[in-house]
Amino acid sequence: MKEYKMRRGEHLEDRIPDMKTTVEEYFGTITGTEEFKGSDLYVVGEPDNPVFERIIVGAVQYSGKKDKLAVEFHERDPTELGPDELEAAGDAVNAKNDFLLEATGRDAKSRRESLKRSVEDDPDHDF
Repeated sequence: MKEYKMRRGEHLEDRIPDMKTTVEEYFGTITGTEEFKGSDLYVVGEPDNPVFERIIVGAVQYSGKKDKLAVEFHERDPTELGPDELEAAGDAVNAKNDFLLEATGRDAKSRRESLKRSVEDDPDHDF
C-alpha cells in the first residue's frame, strides 16, 4: 500500500470531497471496504479496465496530521493479457496518473521525487 501526501497547504477532502464517487468514476463500482491503519478504504473488486485485478483506495486519517491518500493497485501480469487488453494498458496508466494528480495535486515526477526524499530521510529503512 502506498500513501501519498497532498501539496503543502492542501487537504485531501478539499481536493476530492466525495471519494466514493471519484473512485467509481475513475476505476469502476466499489464492491466493499477494507481496513488499513484504522481507516476504511474502498475496494474495487472488478475494475472497469481489464489491466487491473483489484484496487484499494481511500483516505487514511492520522490524529493531529493531514489525511493521506492510500492506494494499492493490483495489476494483471502483462504476459496474460490479450491484444485488446494490452491496448487498455495505456488507459490504465493514464487513469492512475490522472486520479493521483487530482487527489494530491502532484504529477508523477513530483510524486517520485517526494517518495525518494521520504526513503532517504528514513533512518530505519535498510538498503
